[in-house]
Amino acid sequence: MIAPLSGDREGTARDGLDPGRAAEASPGEEPLGAWLARRAAEVNDHLGRLVPADDAPPATIHRAMRYSLLAGGKRLRPALVLATGEALGAGAPALLPVACAIEMIHTYSLIHDDLPAMDDDDLRRGRPTSHRVFGEAIAILAGDALLTRAFEVLATADAPAPARRLRLIAELAAAAGTVGGLVGGQVLDMESEGQPPTAAAVAAIHRAKTGALLTAAVVAGGLVADATDAQLAQLRCYGERLGLAFQIADDVLDVTATAAQLGKTPGKDVAAGKATYPAVHGLAASRAHALALVEEAVAAARELGPGADRLAALARFVVTRAA
Repeated sequence: MIAPLSGDREGTARDGLDPGRAAEASPGEEPLGAWLARRAAEVNDHLGRLVPADDAPPATIHRAMRYSLLAGGKRLRPALVLATGEALGAGAPALLPVACAIEMIHTYSLIHDDLPAMDDDDLRRGRPTSHRVFGEAIAILAGDALLTRAFEVLATADAPAPARRLRLIAELAAAAGTVGGLVGGQVLDMESEGQPPTAAAVAAIHRAKTGALLTAAVVAGGLVADATDAQLAQLRCYGERLGLAFQIADDVLDVTATAAQLGKTPGKDVAAGKATYPAVHGLAASRAHALALVEEAVAAARELGPGADRLAALARFVVTRAA
């Protein structure tokens, strides 16, 4: 069993992992790119049915919610819910409401992250940010509404059973909260601007601001599938490593990718003096650290058996993606 993630260390790439090679499908298995596209389409369709129509009064807020929520994106967090749950025997009908609720929480965080009081960004998912289209007040309320709707969806879903559903709601609330969660990570991120970055500070920011919700998506899939406590511990180890690797890769892309590739403004982290992995470790060491974390995530996934091959492929995807 892979031990829980603790502390921070300089990672190095393990033999056999090529950062330039996307994860390959096993013979007869749907390629990861096609699988992600198919699952994103399912999620988008379900999301469209879970939020009010854009002409439902008050129409302005519903248009703003749908504008950001249905703007596309990788849908990685819902994909992790689906891949984890299906690896352990759950079906898509039980998993999709949970996957969509997590995407609502993620989208709320993006709307608020882009606000002038936060990162002050003009571009998200290849289109103008919510506050540029609807104004700051409606953008704030759209984020609030998506967060609220997410927990309504979770509370009223048919699965998992009530006791597990309470555990699931608590898991996601903690991941979105202040102690080691998304909000706390955002606070640490803002307070770090303009300060000399340290390895410990960067790791704490990334594990909270990005890693917590990614880990919760993995654990959520396990909870819907009635995973054992031992399986949930293994899923948490996988999610923690994948979440940190994802944000390190994001930091690298902020330096190396274009706006067309990212769908958002590159170079913002450097311009704002944010604490990032490249700022502390440099690009080469950051890439190596992400690759080492991915190999640990893959090892954790393999503990779950052959049904978790998709989780291994998703882990490798987070460091081979170009956006």
